[in-house]
Amino acid sequence: MVCFRLSPVPGTGLVLLCLVLGAVSSYALEFNVTDSEKAVCLFAKWQMNFTIRYETTNKTYKTVTISDFSTASYNGSVCGDDQNNPKIVVQFGSGFSWTVNFTKEESTYSIDSISFSYNTSDKATFPDAKDKGILTVRDAVGFRIPLNDMFRCNSLSTLENSGVVQYYWDVHVQAFVQNGTVSTKEYLCEKDKTSTTVVPITSTAAPSPTTAPTPKEKPEVGSYSVNNSNGTCLLATMGLQLNFTHNKVVSIININPNTTDFTGSCQPRSALLSLNSSNVKYLDFVFAVKNENRFYLKEVNVSVYLVNGSVFSIANNNLSYWDAPLGSSYMCNKEQTISVSGAFQINTFDLRVQPFNVMEGKYSTAQECSLDDDTILIPIIVGAGLSGLIIVIVIAYLIGRRKSYAGYQTL
Repeated sequence: MVCFRLSPVPGTGLVLLCLVLGAVSSYALEFNVTDSEKAVCLFAKWQMNFTIRYETTNKTYKTVTISDFSTASYNGSVCGDDQNNPKIVVQFGSGFSWTVNFTKEESTYSIDSISFSYNTSDKATFPDAKDKGILTVRDAVGFRIPLNDMFRCNSLSTLENSGVVQYYWDVHVQAFVQNGTVSTKEYLCEKDKTSTTVVPITSTAAPSPTTAPTPKEKPEVGSYSVNNSNGTCLLATMGLQLNFTHNKVVSIININPNTTDFTGSCQPRSALLSLNSSNVKYLDFVFAVKNENRFYLKEVNVSVYLVNGSVFSIANNNLSYWDAPLGSSYMCNKEQTISVSGAFQINTFDLRVQPFNVMEGKYSTAQECSLDDDTILIPIIVGAGLSGLIIVIVIAYLIGRRKSYAGYQTL
């Protein structure tokens, strides 16, 4: 029997469900498996989401974020027996499946592997995927935990394989539960041993770095464009500086346009500019149309190679930057910060973008950002001058009145 709990974020209630589905995507997943004696044999509680980068029919790349588990079911989750090991199986969305396998040794058990399957034939999620069908990525994990200990990892963990990045945090799991009682003794992951900060990708507060980044000079400004059958459909000019925090170490990368390749695509209501280089696997800027007459930067996806050979990846599809009317461009010459997450920001310099309605390969009239708008200084200066003049007149009047009183004597 499988019972599971969908736990809302703090401040709301808690509902226990057994073989009943229904929640919202912001809820943590929590469930337990019971054996034939109705004793708990496997317990798990965690939060997760996924980003999937796929190739489109026009040979560009898109990234989708999967974070809605409101349709989750747990068919196939088992305690395990002499022939089969325990496993957690979760089905959700349109053809998504996620499986965790456990193994047991004499005094320990292991989180052996994690598999994730998705169906690119789903037109709602992958509307223009080049390759159709069910794809699966499998990652060996190998965490070894003492028997009768709860494994806990509140810190953010990631797995990346074949364009799929899996994000996990607030993980609590115990396989091979003894005597039907979940243990209160915890075995911490390495990240929790050195840090108590939970950093999901939607966090807005960056952890305090232990190492100060080396100051970087202003990045070189590059020019990028995307073409379709009608000619140039997207223009971008900007200097880019990437700032990210990984394992409490802050890193800064200046994008060199001379060694950066770019591609993209243009649709009636969305546009993509994708950059890549030797140290940046991909940096995607996704633009969208809102209210039928304005565009804005809706999404940023990034994956950066680290010096130790690992990969740092972040995605956010709920941004709202670079807002301007359709048919115009957006311009911001001064340094501007795009906060993608608490762990990743982009500084832009001498920015100008136009993702829609490009005419003859040239920028249209620009809407300037508030940082560049110096016209507000004029009324401030004039107002300050008038205020100063009024103060001088009042002071002179008071002094004059005081002197006139001093000319009279008491009778």
